[in-house]
This record gives sequence, C-alpha cells and structure tokens, in this order.
Amino acid sequence: MRAIRRRPLLAGLAGAVMAPAVARAQAQEIRLGALFPFSGGLALLGDESFRGLELAVEERNAAGGAAGRPLRLIRGDASDQAQATAEVRRLMTAERAAVVFGTAASSLSVAATQAAELQAVPYFELGAVADAVTERGFRSVFRTGPRASGYGMVTATAIEQAIAPALGAEARALRIAILHEESMDGQAIAQAQETELRARGLQLIERIAAATRPADLAAALQRLRAANAEILLHTAIRSDIAPFFRTMEEAAWRPRLVIGAGAAYALADTARAIGPAFEGVLSVEVTPLAVGDRFAPGAQAFQEAYKRRHGADPRSGHSLVNYAGAIVALDAIHRAGGTDRERLHAAVLATDIPDGGTAAGWGARFDEKGQNIRALPVLSQWQDGRIAAVFPALAAVAPLRPRMGTG
Repeated sequence: MRAIRRRPLLAGLAGAVMAPAVARAQAQEIRLGALFPFSGGLALLGDESFRGLELAVEERNAAGGAAGRPLRLIRGDASDQAQATAEVRRLMTAERAAVVFGTAASSLSVAATQAAELQAVPYFELGAVADAVTERGFRSVFRTGPRASGYGMVTATAIEQAIAPALGAEARALRIAILHEESMDGQAIAQAQETELRARGLQLIERIAAATRPADLAAALQRLRAANAEILLHTAIRSDIAPFFRTMEEAAWRPRLVIGAGAAYALADTARAIGPAFEGVLSVEVTPLAVGDRFAPGAQAFQEAYKRRHGADPRSGHSLVNYAGAIVALDAIHRAGGTDRERLHAAVLATDIPDGGTAAGWGARFDEKGQNIRALPVLSQWQDGRIAAVFPALAAVAPLRPRMGTG
C-alpha cells in the first residue's frame, strides 16, 4: 500500500485553519482610498500631497490604528476629471474603500466628491481650494484645508498690512492686476481676490484670464505694462510659470512684485526651473516649511519624519498640510468608532482644535458644509533659494523684501 505523504496534507490543513484568520484580519482593517494625480502635469503635486497622507496613516497605525483597527491606503490615479470619477468608483467598489482622501486640484475634487456622495462614502479633501467643493450641500464631503475665499482675504490683508508698508506706499494707491489661468482653481482664486480687493477699496486695474501660448502671454503682458501694474496677482499651474517669467524677461518689464497663488508657486522645482528671477516672488499658499514655531509647532517634527521616510527634505508645504489634515480626519474616524457616515459626520463637526493645534498651524472647526473654517493660507516669499513665511507676523521667519530678482 502506498504511503500517505503527510507534509502536503498538513500544509493543506494549516492553510485551511489560517484562511479564516487571514480573512478576519483583512475584514478588520479600514481601507482608505488615496485619490491624487500621480500622472500628468500635476503628478509632482499629487505625489507630494500623497506623501503627507501616507505619513499620517503610518503614524496612526504605529499608535494602534483608528478605533482599534489598522488602516490600509489604496492608491488611485486621477489625472483628469473622467479618470477621477472612474478611479473613485473603483476604490469604493472593487477596492472596498470605506473613506476616500484626495485630491489636490479642484476640478478633480468636484468630480470625485460627487461620485463619493452618491455612494454615501465619506470623502476628505486635503488640498483643493475652490469654494464649490463644499458648497453643494453634500453630507459626506469635508475639506481640512483653506478655500479660495480665504486666499482672497489673506491676499488683501497682506497688501494692506505687509506689502504696502514694505513698499512705502498707501495700499489704496497701489495699482493691482490679476492674471490667472482658466482652470477651476485659477478662476476661483481670481474671483475671490477680486471680490476682496473691491470690498476693501483697493485699486484693481485689470483682471485677465490668459491662455499659455506665447502670443497670449505677450498680449497680456502688454496690457499690464500699459496699465502700469505695480502688484500682479498671478494664479498658474507649474507649466505656465516659466513661460510667463520668460515673457517678462523678453519684454524687459516686470511689476514691482508678483504674488503667486496656487501650488506651483510654492514648489521648489518651480524655483529651480526659473532661477534668480524667482527671487523675491511672493506666494499666497498653504503653510510653507520655513514657518515660525509658535505658529506651527509641529512643522519641524513633520519635516524630520518626512526626511527619515524619504531620505530627502519635503519638496513643498503640501505634504505638511496633507499630513495635518489627514491627522484631523483620522482622529475623527477614531472618535466615530469607524467609518459609518452619520457617526463620522457627527465626529467631524464635533472637532474643535484651536489655532496652532495642527502641524500646519491651523486649528480645526468644521461648519455644516464640511469646511474647516480655521484653515487659512500664508504669505511667503522666495528668499535665497527657499520659500519662507513673511505674513502673518506669528508665522513669519523673515521680513518681507520689497523687490524681485537679484539685481
């Protein structure tokens, strides 16, 4: 009689015993979708934003997870609106993501959050700024960072309280122009800036929506020059900024100061691409890495953790603010005891973190629309190759310099 081979049999029995345990472990984990533009023109911003979320999840897992359950991140690529919708649906169905985080750009966020709301899946927007993200009456959508109207407020306040004094001018005498790209982010920020400038009686002489072709940029620059613009508010994506500065150089004209808005103006890669002409450029954007300890007491610890994880310094403050926002969101999941939509909604609205209570320097308090009303951008300036906070005073690590360039 043939001997029975026991080893395969025992292995099979062991596998049968282990399978339910593995299934239970997998069932216990909370699956989180991470929807960012990992490809295309916004890939650098998407990857840097994801790194902040990833660090927050790793930190939470090291502390025992949320509601006693481990967290698992599942990536989804969203390079355009159609892909954002398709990927968020995949994350919610095939990948069984119970909560989704994203998304860096407003057009992507508006598309993805609509799909999430239809499925009653909670969605935490960590970076997109258009007010519309949280203005549609959705119950499942929360934004941890600032909205476009906050960009308008900080821009106008900085002109009045920091920029005009640095230039030795009266704020209402300064000739201010807006140049913006035509994406949802560009239009939202430009509109918020225009509304706030006009409400304060500041002198807005031009608002131009410009395409990126050289002829369009040259025509826009001619209008700005003819209008004698002194302060230019420029909202642009990364690929548009270098051509704009090149066009200014070719025209041998520039305003007294450029105040950029949008993520690209805060990226180290943008500054390296443009070189010395970027010195002195201002940016109204999320909290930079060079920021006052009293304003953002957790920023330095985040940077150290980032460097240990990636072997290099953060590429912009976007990883910092995505980390800070994710920490707030994960704490809400923990307090809710999981991802049930109604319990999580209540936990988010019960959040009450004072200013200075997150690594980004913001507090956290959400209105009924899901917007963190304590999140505001910061005015920073490129000085000696780094971007440093210059306003408000509590955030500032350097005085505002009243000129651009190195000459």
